[in-house]
Amino acid sequence: MGLRVLGCLLRCLKLSNCHKAKFFFGKLNRTSAEYKMKMWLLVSHLVIISITTCLAEFTWYRRYGHGVSEEDKGFGPIFEEQPINTIYPEESLEGKVSLNCRARASPFPVYKWRMNNGDVDLTSDRYSMVGGNLVINNPDKQKDAGIYYCLASNSYGMVRSTEATLSFGYLDPFPPEERPEVRVKEGKGMVLLCDPPYHFPDDLSYRWLLNEFPVFITMDKRRFVSQTNGNLYIANVEASDKGNYSCFVSSPSITKSVFSKFIPLIPIPERKYFICYTLFSQGCLHMVYLPFFLALAPTFEMNPMKKKILAAKGGRVIIECKPKAAPKPKFSWSKGTEWLVNSSRILIWEDGSLEINNITRNDGGIYTCFAENNRGKANSTGTLVITDPTRIILAPINADITVGENATMQCAASSDPALDLTFVWSFNGYVIDFNKENIHYQRNFMLDSNGELLIRNAQLKHAGRYTCTAQTIVDNSSASADLVVRGPPGPPGGLRIEDIRATSVALTWSRGSDNHSPISKYTIQTKTILSDDWKDAKTDPPIIEGNMEAARAVDLIPWMEYEFRVVATNTLGRGEPSIPSNRIKTDGAAPNVAPSDVGGGGGRNRELTITWAPLSREYHYGNNFGYIVAFKPFDGEEWKKVTVTNPDTGRYVHKDETMSPSTAFQVKVKAFNNKGDGPYSLVAVINSAQDAPSEAPTEVGVKVLSSSEISVHWEHVLEKIVESYQIRYWAAHDKEEAANRVQVTSQEYSARLENLLPDTQYFIEVGACNSAGCGPPSDTIETFTKKAPPSQPPRIISSIRSGSRYIITWDHVVALSNESTVTGYKVLYRPDGQHDGKLYSTHKHSIEVPIPRDGEYVVEVRAHSDGGDGVVSQVKISGAPTPSPSLLGLLLPALGILVYLEF
Repeated sequence: MGLRVLGCLLRCLKLSNCHKAKFFFGKLNRTSAEYKMKMWLLVSHLVIISITTCLAEFTWYRRYGHGVSEEDKGFGPIFEEQPINTIYPEESLEGKVSLNCRARASPFPVYKWRMNNGDVDLTSDRYSMVGGNLVINNPDKQKDAGIYYCLASNSYGMVRSTEATLSFGYLDPFPPEERPEVRVKEGKGMVLLCDPPYHFPDDLSYRWLLNEFPVFITMDKRRFVSQTNGNLYIANVEASDKGNYSCFVSSPSITKSVFSKFIPLIPIPERKYFICYTLFSQGCLHMVYLPFFLALAPTFEMNPMKKKILAAKGGRVIIECKPKAAPKPKFSWSKGTEWLVNSSRILIWEDGSLEINNITRNDGGIYTCFAENNRGKANSTGTLVITDPTRIILAPINADITVGENATMQCAASSDPALDLTFVWSFNGYVIDFNKENIHYQRNFMLDSNGELLIRNAQLKHAGRYTCTAQTIVDNSSASADLVVRGPPGPPGGLRIEDIRATSVALTWSRGSDNHSPISKYTIQTKTILSDDWKDAKTDPPIIEGNMEAARAVDLIPWMEYEFRVVATNTLGRGEPSIPSNRIKTDGAAPNVAPSDVGGGGGRNRELTITWAPLSREYHYGNNFGYIVAFKPFDGEEWKKVTVTNPDTGRYVHKDETMSPSTAFQVKVKAFNNKGDGPYSLVAVINSAQDAPSEAPTEVGVKVLSSSEISVHWEHVLEKIVESYQIRYWAAHDKEEAANRVQVTSQEYSARLENLLPDTQYFIEVGACNSAGCGPPSDTIETFTKKAPPSQPPRIISSIRSGSRYIITWDHVVALSNESTVTGYKVLYRPDGQHDGKLYSTHKHSIEVPIPRDGEYVVEVRAHSDGGDGVVSQVKISGAPTPSPSLLGLLLPALGILVYLEF
């Protein structure tokens, strides 16, 4: 192990970066003292870098390298941290900005940065490297704003990070010009325009001051501050709205606030003024406003100086002086008895405001503004109170978590005890709205002076820079930290399909974000027009390592439309797939699958029927797809071949009048397309069609069953090739060609013909059949169906309960001349709601049935004849107790008996 470390040191100490040394030394004399000093500094620098690099390699070896050969342990760079979009406040006191870049590799990677597609000159004093991170000292908007990315490389390859934009945030002061007063009638609506100054980014928040800092307007039903343009809207002006208003603008991205000049708002009472002229007895002029006159000695009556002004130690304050005066007055200031003049810290503005920078405790005291014009002079006094500055005492620190875990960003601050302290959190320069983002973001309000942020169930989108701003009404202080969220990889990009062949294609892609967990492998997925499901494809190589960005998808179907996508996987799971590729079609190829289920046989005389299972679309492999059918007599020598061009058919019938019936044939089938022929199927043995039977059935007879049914019977023929019997029948008034047919198996000796016409002459014949057709028919039998059954239903005239039975009586049904004569009646006794029951037959006009034990029963009555059963009548009976006797109840039984006797 010691030799390994020593070898590493020797390799790292090779002065491979001689161009840096050349630049470092310039044209110095090798004997000069400056040359020797620079040589010592360079060697020291290289030794430190070398030791650091070797230790990193040594640590990697200790952690990962056991059991790995020298040839196998090396791998190309894999990003663990990449730069993110950054906003640098132009007025930042920090004086530097850092863009992060970190990669894992063996050997240790070399980093390079590019800005706007040009190399970053790392030899300049303005830039420095900490690991792979780029640090820009004293950032300058004109020089440093742009798009950055880093390159990490070693002997195994190079990777490029995602692009990040470095922007410069600013919030200019409001213009120093006075804002005119606004007069509004009481009861009317009005708007005060904020008109924010130039700024970047566009994430401002707005509040309005009333009269003095830090008195902020509270929004209610009448007053509303738009967070879009900052305007203040008052729906119904009241007398209490009188005062001076200032738009207070904050930029959380750069933790800066500014406020506008005060706008005096003067509500006008609903009063009327009249000016009457003596020349006219009537007419008086109606005036809405009091007259105002365009000359005025300075007066602080409307805008006195604030009695108390707060400013933080080390900060900046502007004390406003806004008297009414015309013409514009000259201004002067005093602190106590000391007259103030412009200096490096103190500036008296043209509008009279006093600016003090780098405030100390000694700046506290009483300040007086003096205003004088040709009409007079006036002064106003206020007290400047110095507060303790707001400072972050517990700053958030960088955190590294996995998707779904929680993270805590600490933040605590000290401030003046007399001031309220609040905390504002921003993410990548944008203020977090805890009302909208309460699922993932929560704050800890349990501790004083603590603004701790809890990020719950963190997702990849929550990775970035978090800034805590502690602020009072006087000043603020900020600190930032980065949250790394490790998760499944992001989608690969730039997917391209190349070298399209019949069964394979080449794919290349660009690695996506590994989301801080190295990509272990890639999976290629395919989808065809045959299915909407994505399936993992077979690839070459079978396992696509995480450092690869190209592979072949193999075992594809020729002449098939495909879409491809790539999915990356790391130890935390499978990531989102890439955007699907454009749909491509693989090259065609000759079929390589033979049709299955080859068989056939049967058919008509002198036919050979060959069948197979058609190949599905995925096995066509090209245009002009079809089948070649080959067949020969079983003992024959020469195959006869025919072409079937319909790709969807699975049947071919060969006709040959010279073909002997029931002859054995060998058959086989193969597919073809414009690229060639596929393999033949296995040879199948089938028989040509049989001859149709030559005998006719004998002893054919019929039995007329009703007006619509006839039973036909016959004797079997002696031939063994009979597979079925066919009964042909037709009415005398129809043509024989329109005959109906009934087919029964060869085991049957009879068949029933149904749905015939009543009282109609029919002709019937029977023939023996097989697959080749039907033989000669039997002698034609002539018969007649019976007349139709009675069309009139029996009329039930009584349903009488007698003891334990019901007596049901009905009228006799008289058949019409074209109907069969009534031979009796059928009675069905069944429970209501059911179809089955007990069936009775009788020649009488009445019947006795048992009284139901429970529920209702139905008694159905129909006339019966040789032509069949007639139309049904029915009556319901119940087992309920008999009602009390009545005259009708006594007469009905007697009437029923008389009717019964009469019959």
